[in-house]
Amino acid sequence: MTDLSKLPAVDPDVPNAARMYDYYLGGSHNFAADRAAAERVKAAFPFAVEGARANRFFLQRAVRFCAEQGIDQFLDLGSGIPTVGNVHEAARAIDPRARVAYVDNEPVTVASASALLGDDPLATISMADIRDPAAVLDAPGVRDLLDLSRPVALLTVAVLHFIGDEDGPAEMLRSYRGHLVPGSVHVLTHARADEDPDEATAVSNAYRSTANPLTIRSRDEVLALFGDTELVEPGVVDATEWRPVDSIGGQHRGMWAGIGRIR
Repeated sequence: MTDLSKLPAVDPDVPNAARMYDYYLGGSHNFAADRAAAERVKAAFPFAVEGARANRFFLQRAVRFCAEQGIDQFLDLGSGIPTVGNVHEAARAIDPRARVAYVDNEPVTVASASALLGDDPLATISMADIRDPAAVLDAPGVRDLLDLSRPVALLTVAVLHFIGDEDGPAEMLRSYRGHLVPGSVHVLTHARADEDPDEATAVSNAYRSTANPLTIRSRDEVLALFGDTELVEPGVVDATEWRPVDSIGGQHRGMWAGIGRIR
């Protein structure tokens, strides 16, 4: 588990995407600056809260799908705070032995996750920058928990739009997948803007004042992030349309979602 005494200092006046997401989901692990920034995003995109919930519901469905396929190890990059409906709860509803390695680089998120996970021997939180696959995979909370000689579900849920093109997201993902054996899967969601570019611009502008500027990508660009994986039906679709079993009070467009099998 991460040594909380070594976490960097937090500036509560700089909004952070992980804490904003916590606010969208009704959590309490956020500051006034996060809430103000989130309200600016909601003004630009009125479905922001619904989009966050749709993303969370997709995550739960995807994790259940993975567990039903016999995958009992999960690497959650840019995990945020594992509040209600988190990965380990969803996975263990299918397989009580499921192991989950959460990774994030935001100190409040890591400290909050550490407190929530307590002494759970099958779930860890690591403080690491997901843009550095070698450092992530060598973090004790990842290295000592997951057995990479067996299938792993790589989760990049609502995080890749915070990785700019200059950081090479496709190459980064290729590196992670290269460490995973066939039978592993890659679960991905990403902010979308194909229908309303003006709205996308407004949302991107709102995130410029935060610690996590937004890069919104088209469906074709998101498809490219899956590399040579084999997409699971129904492919890359809106998060609300990927094998839906949950209702969030109406359809909307906000997040691309999909799962790719690593061959």
